[in-house]
Amino acid sequence: MSIGTDPHSLLALDDVVAGYGNLTALHGISLRVRQGEVVALLGANGAGKSTTLRTISGLIRPSAGSVSWKGDAIAGREPESVLRLGISHCPEERHIWPEMTVAENVELGGYLLKSKAELQRRKDIAFHRFPRLRERAGQLAGTLSGGEQQMLAIARALMSEPELLILDEPSLGLSPKMALEVFDVVREINAHGVSILLVEQNVHNALSVASRAYVLETGKIIAEKSSHSLLNDPDLLSAYLGG
Repeated sequence: MSIGTDPHSLLALDDVVAGYGNLTALHGISLRVRQGEVVALLGANGAGKSTTLRTISGLIRPSAGSVSWKGDAIAGREPESVLRLGISHCPEERHIWPEMTVAENVELGGYLLKSKAELQRRKDIAFHRFPRLRERAGQLAGTLSGGEQQMLAIARALMSEPELLILDEPSLGLSPKMALEVFDVVREINAHGVSILLVEQNVHNALSVASRAYVLETGKIIAEKSSHSLLNDPDLLSAYLGG
């Protein structure tokens, strides 16, 4: 069902149906991300979380429903067009280029830029934000630790200076200590005005940075709650999130 209009929404999905070939993964989902928010999308494996993100970023074309950005319909646009609007997608499992250097991977995030000076400015900002990457700028990306590769993927996604950053499983495969570092970065990015839509298996980490959360089950949103309310709903956590 639609959840109604919200004039403060950057991103709005209404009754979106989407999937892969003959397989329907999303059965009419609706959600909102407002300016300055961190919103978590939670659910078990196979619930449709990554499909939702791919539909927003243009990698999947929905078969029904609407996806809107600042009130304009964007469903079915090519990923490059979505990126130009101000939506950047940092995918699951990083997808860095291992045989390229750290600096080259960062620069790939600015491939739409025409100005070399602007590319350099944004790269300088990325290395200021991620000093560990600056130290390893000439190193092959494939030799980085898992946590460093995640930092690199985020830095690359931020090169387009998005208004909305979509993060898919940023702590996947990381040690607890490195996962906390990644979520510190998420907080810092949001503090600089970037809205964030976050998919994350670690529910408590996700809710530590998000103000609101949607819970997905088999392609349907079964709950929308503030993070505080969700953390205090043990039945919901146990039934759908394993918490």
